[in-house]
Amino acid sequence: MKLYFKPGACSLATHIVLRELGIDFTLEPVDTQTQRTESGIDYKTVNPKGYVPALDTGRAVLTEGAAILQYLAESTTLIPDVGTLERARLQEHLNYIASELHKAFGPFFKASATDEQRAQALETIPRHFDYLESLLDDGRAYLVGDTFTVADAYLFVVCSWAAVPGIDLKDWPFLNTLWNRIAARPSVKAAMSSEGLVAQ
Repeated sequence: MKLYFKPGACSLATHIVLRELGIDFTLEPVDTQTQRTESGIDYKTVNPKGYVPALDTGRAVLTEGAAILQYLAESTTLIPDVGTLERARLQEHLNYIASELHKAFGPFFKASATDEQRAQALETIPRHFDYLESLLDDGRAYLVGDTFTVADAYLFVVCSWAAVPGIDLKDWPFLNTLWNRIAARPSVKAAMSSEGLVAQ
């Protein structure tokens, strides 16, 4: 498999899961501004949407992080069984992270964003963190209970972006504890080191 990624972007969640599962894969960095990969490929020929992640499985290219995460995790402990309430909860969390939390950070990664849009995001993001904090105050270890899942990998990455606008996760103790618990996983450390996000 080959993962097309941008360091620290949402593709990091896929990178973490690939390492968590011990899957053999290669990495191809993408410059999303120029739409060229490190090897010089026009990235639009890989993913016409122009953003990461894209995963070349050898049979097809998959896009959209939440879909890739579910595809990789099938029949593993990183995703609950089909037909269970836990599976529906995981999909609920993935959709929320993708459609609400992830998008809320958009103004901090777009040069064209206005000051008003960034100010609005600074109001919106804490409300999302408040919601997540309310989920975690029952003592669960991870989003879907006591087991690490692909939803946790995605949440970890998006919560990492809080540092960009200067939002301190310590204001949400349960969420901050979860973030640190995930950060300590060997797969996370290895992925972040490989992407140059932490010292080796």
